[in-house]
Amino acid sequence: MDDLPLIQIKGIRDGLLVTLGQAPWPDLLAALAHQVETQPAFFQGARLALDVGSCALRVAELSALRDQLSERGITLWAVLSESSLTEATAQNLGLATRLSKPKPPQVQEVSEAIPAEAAKWVRGPLRSGAKITHEGPVVVLGDVNPGAEIVAGGSVIVWGRLRGVVHAGAGGDEKAVVCALELSPTQLRIAGEIAISPRKQGKNQPEVARLVDGRLVAEPWQA
Repeated sequence: MDDLPLIQIKGIRDGLLVTLGQAPWPDLLAALAHQVETQPAFFQGARLALDVGSCALRVAELSALRDQLSERGITLWAVLSESSLTEATAQNLGLATRLSKPKPPQVQEVSEAIPAEAAKWVRGPLRSGAKITHEGPVVVLGDVNPGAEIVAGGSVIVWGRLRGVVHAGAGGDEKAVVCALELSPTQLRIAGEIAISPRKQGKNQPEVARLVDGRLVAEPWQA
């Protein structure tokens, strides 16, 4: 039993399944962090389901792990557990507790079956596990939380805080932009360029990100 690894990883239909062994929670966290830090390219952009076995986890512990993974470009969408406390905690955080395809949080959309060139309007907030995909522009009325993802063929406008993953100009449109009242994405892409948001210093302000000479830059978002 002592020879069993603390972390086991395998690919599944919805991303990666990470199974934790029998050990104190801090040791398991350290082992998982080591895997992520030593294989950043493997984990970058991954959707992760975590099997914690019988570990009883509270909201503070699980939400801290989710945020730490999100900061590294990893989306925690499911937590599997034999513990009823952990299962309830995961559900309270909007995480799936089964390996079936995760159901995104209920999101009211302004229109349905819209043409690709028209903007898709979404009423937020978008919580962890939610994914919005559209061939044209996307407008979100509300926050985009860590663990949520937007993939748009055109520009992305967030009338709120953008802290999830966003890919604008996904079809190669280098003129696409990303605008938000607070631009702090876990990961930002425009066309083929990718960047991770740096730590914010000073007061937050509305910003727009665009490609300038092949580089992603952010500047104040003004009328």
